[in-house]
Amino acid sequence: MARIDGVAGQAGAAARGAARDAGPWVERLARIGYAARGIVYVIVGIIAAQAARGKGGVEDQRGVFGEILERPGGKLMLGVVAVGLLGYTLWRFVQAGLDPEHDGAGKRALFAGSGVIHLGLALTAVRMAMGSSSGGGGDSGPDAWAAKVMEAPGGRFLLGAAALGVAAYGVVELVKAYKAKLDKRLDLSPLTPDARTWAIRAARAGLVARGVVFLVLGFFFVQAAWHSNAGETRDLSGALKALHETAYGAWVLGLVALGLIGYGVTQLLKARYRRITPA
Repeated sequence: MARIDGVAGQAGAAARGAARDAGPWVERLARIGYAARGIVYVIVGIIAAQAARGKGGVEDQRGVFGEILERPGGKLMLGVVAVGLLGYTLWRFVQAGLDPEHDGAGKRALFAGSGVIHLGLALTAVRMAMGSSSGGGGDSGPDAWAAKVMEAPGGRFLLGAAALGVAAYGVVELVKAYKAKLDKRLDLSPLTPDARTWAIRAARAGLVARGVVFLVLGFFFVQAAWHSNAGETRDLSGALKALHETAYGAWVLGLVALGLIGYGVTQLLKARYRRITPA
């Protein structure tokens, strides 16, 4: 047993040493990743705001990639976004695997999940930039994932638990917005007092928007589990469409759209001002 512990300790020390050596590159990639993520959320918010005004439909992150491709130099721009998302993925896996910022087991699990999600987005962006119109998303939507979960023993209960987790995350985001509990490693001191005030407002609006979206997503996943119908799940664009279809939907979607833009701005601020410790 002691020998196994010793080998594990040596492996962990070697991993931490490798992380320290790669630290500067991990930090650069993390900052590029935050920037790419911010750009995607800003575009999602802009598209949602246009939909609230009756100009077009709403899109999720994958839909945004198509919007980018339609612009001049779109393939190059989408390639840059893909690199950024890969950098963000690497940073999330470093956070999950090595816990360099001492976040604890709970957050490490969330970081791992976030890494997997953003790896999927990055690969989709790569495929689309290389000429695949679908981005490989035909069998990777939430309905396909939910169907696979429900095929497992006790699948409905597993999906229901996942749904409650998604909804709970939405509640956590709303509580963070209410308490103005922002990223404690985001150093806004270089900004002017007025700029800091607006940055905090943007961050709070972003947390509210994310909280609302995750609550809606959780609701649809609960419905899917309750009715044993994976087709009732929704992705981000589906959640935004559902908000648009409510009473005063244009106003609701417009406010959420502004919040998503605020969340994107916060990610851009993280790219510049967050303290990042890769190891």
